[in-house]
Order: sequence, then C-alpha cells, then structure tokens
Amino acid sequence: MEKQFVFAGFGGQGILTTGLIIAHIGAMQDKEVTWIPSYGAEMRGGTANCTVKISDELIGSPFVKKIDILVAMNQPSIDKFLPQMKDDGIILVNSSIVKDVPRKGDIRVVEIPATEVCEKISYSRGTNICIIGALAACTDLFGKECYEEGIKHYFAKKPQFHESNLAAFQAGYDYVAKE
Repeated sequence: MEKQFVFAGFGGQGILTTGLIIAHIGAMQDKEVTWIPSYGAEMRGGTANCTVKISDELIGSPFVKKIDILVAMNQPSIDKFLPQMKDDGIILVNSSIVKDVPRKGDIRVVEIPATEVCEKISYSRGTNICIIGALAACTDLFGKECYEEGIKHYFAKKPQFHESNLAAFQAGYDYVAKE
C-alpha cells in the first residue's frame, strides 16, 4: 500500500500541520513516511501546501506524481492540483470556502463546511482538524483511534488543546459518516 497526499490552502489554515499530523500517524503505525512542505514568502494569506507519502515499503522518491487524496482548503488549490489526481482519488474540500469543484473521472469529492462545523463547536481554529476527521470517516487508511492518538501525540506539548482538537476531529468525522 502506498498513498500519496497533497494538503493545500492559504497560509494560516493549518495546512502544514495537517500534513504533519497525517505523517505522524503513519509513522506511529510503522509505515514509511515522507512530508515535504511548500509555502510562499508570506506567513498568512499566501499559498501553502505539503505532500505526504505513506507506504508499507521503502519510498523511492518523496515527490508526489499522482495524488490519491487531495485536501483543498481553498479554490486555487483545486485549480492547481486537480490535474494531478488519480481517477479513483478522493478530494476533501472545505465547502465553506471552496464553491466550485469540477468533476473529473471517478474522483470522489467529499464536501464538508469545516468552517461552519467548527463555529458550531466554538473552535474556529480547528477547521484543519475537522478535515482530518472527515478524512478518517471517508477512508480506511487507519482506524479512528489511530487518528485520535496521532492528534493527541502531535499536540502533546499543548494539552490545553486536546479537548478542542478532538471535538473538531469528531465533528468532521460525524459530518461525513452520517452522509
């Protein structure tokens, strides 16, 4: 098994953190993992993306050629990365921001209004964690508990955020699981 991910959006949306969390979860499951960040010179508001590869075997190249799973937090990310999607891939979008997802082949599009979902739980900073919950609900890559442990592990030095992050994860998971 090898999965190739791209996480993309504006700086400040937690894109790099999202990719790191998924990479950490893969590593915690004894998988081979790569994570490569890419971002503009601006700290917030510029473009940001990262690639993650998770595999049972050694990874020959860290570069993603064909995307299995795209997490797009803004419209420019869809426009930029859609051509690289595998025909049977999955696109997760924050439909609070992304309004137009062109359909291509057999790509599954999972739309979650992550901004609104997080506003309902009073944790507006958790949209990226909400998207991880949606990812967990629509794939069988890892069990739900693995994601929760990965989130806790990533934020181990900030335990004050455990409850809020796990609530955002659960909200995203529940939103997609009920569909």
